[in-house]
Amino acid sequence: MDFLNESMATEKKMSEGEGREFDHLFFHEAHTEGFQHTVQQVTEKLVNVMKDLDQPYSGKSPETLQRELDKLSVFTYEGESVGRLMDDIDDTLLRSNIHISHPKSVAHLHCPPLVSAMAAEMIINSFNPSLDSWDQSPAATYLEQEVIEWLTRSFGFDGTSDGVFTSGGTQSNYTALLIARDSFCKRKWEVDVQKQGLPDDFKRLRILCSEEAHFTVQKSASQLGLGEDAVVPIETDENHKLCLYDLTKKLELLEAEQLLPFALVATCGTTDFGSIDPLSELGEIASSHGMWLHVDAAFGGALILSQTHQHKLQGINQADSIAVDFHKLFYQPISCGAFLLKNKREFNHLMHHADYLNPAEDVEKGIMNLVNKSVQTTRRFDALKLFFSLRIVGTKQYGAMIDHTLALAKDVARYIDDLADMTVNHAEPELNTVVFRYEPDVPSVVDLNQVNLSIQKRLRDEGKGVIAKTVAEEHVCLKFTLLNPRTQLADVKEILADIQEIGESELEKWRVSV
Repeated sequence: MDFLNESMATEKKMSEGEGREFDHLFFHEAHTEGFQHTVQQVTEKLVNVMKDLDQPYSGKSPETLQRELDKLSVFTYEGESVGRLMDDIDDTLLRSNIHISHPKSVAHLHCPPLVSAMAAEMIINSFNPSLDSWDQSPAATYLEQEVIEWLTRSFGFDGTSDGVFTSGGTQSNYTALLIARDSFCKRKWEVDVQKQGLPDDFKRLRILCSEEAHFTVQKSASQLGLGEDAVVPIETDENHKLCLYDLTKKLELLEAEQLLPFALVATCGTTDFGSIDPLSELGEIASSHGMWLHVDAAFGGALILSQTHQHKLQGINQADSIAVDFHKLFYQPISCGAFLLKNKREFNHLMHHADYLNPAEDVEKGIMNLVNKSVQTTRRFDALKLFFSLRIVGTKQYGAMIDHTLALAKDVARYIDDLADMTVNHAEPELNTVVFRYEPDVPSVVDLNQVNLSIQKRLRDEGKGVIAKTVAEEHVCLKFTLLNPRTQLADVKEILADIQEIGESELEKWRVSV
């Protein structure tokens, strides 16, 4: 009843026009000091926490974290100060994250964010534009389009191209295969999938990609109604690149079985090895077979800014579409990516008009509603983050950072290769991942897969380093993903010394047990 009485009293006050009792909760022209005070308190807390973070991870186990978070109240009834809240989450949240900017945090394609992009995030959050219709994001709409045009030119597309910001590679890859599917159905059968659904022969459709392509190719095929079995994996060579011989052989088999390969996905930077498929050759094959060529450059697309490795993207301009992520080697806060399209008219396969949002007459009037190019409706102004970074950091420093990480990966691979108890899976990294294995000379009864798993876990739990694990040729391997330009060879050598120490202690456990 108390809650009901309070609600009725509030409603009466509002109906009588008394005050603006909620003004203090928002950032507006009459409430700037409160915003500044809140930001200052949060900033001071973050600075103090950051000063204390001398390890990449606190070492807390999943069970410990769960227990601590169970005690954390999710809400208050009366509200509380931001200072009190920040104190309450100091240890449970702020100090219990992976410290992604630490030089020894080298596990995943998970980058430290640039300060310039963090500043842009504050502006994005302050105005909160929604990048679906122009009347919700007037200036933001045009800035995103400017950044997209810079990107398409950088990747070698001409003036007939276009693009849109996405949440990342998963959404970009999905969008590519959706448009590729609908474009093929229109050309092959004169079927408008958007209105009529899939044609009777849709089960003959096939997508080709390397066996080391990102899992989102299969996931997209499933979501598009084709099924994962519609994806034809192509073998890779000793450098983990798509094998052209096997591709040719698979195309011949598909033709003999009267199946319809409509899309070819090339990978520019595989997740484990950073390998780049032969883009120029794949462009020629896709063109000669009437296939849509999509290049998943979520990882490797940043080489457009490299001063010494940009040539590795040769042939990418032959793609019909490209996925590129900015929350990897462009050092943007998650999430931030883009989908680029060679022929902007293909976006028609996504277009759907709603009278309340993007009516058809807006197109005739030249009003740009970006929802016409996206599988999303409400969408963040992520282009501002990249814009800020390109302006503040500059493409010269960007290129230098990227090149540093690639050079470091080569140095690390060579260093590991000289260690007697470790083996590098791929001696010459193409991007900045290094896959290796702790593999001392021990009796075959020792389970080195389990030893390597234990090493990865203990490094994290003991706060000595956050590295990844993967499986290559049925062997559990360790992996450095050297995105962080702050990481130096000395940092990696310390991690490797810890790996050897932990590995030896794990082997000692085995010796004692037998």
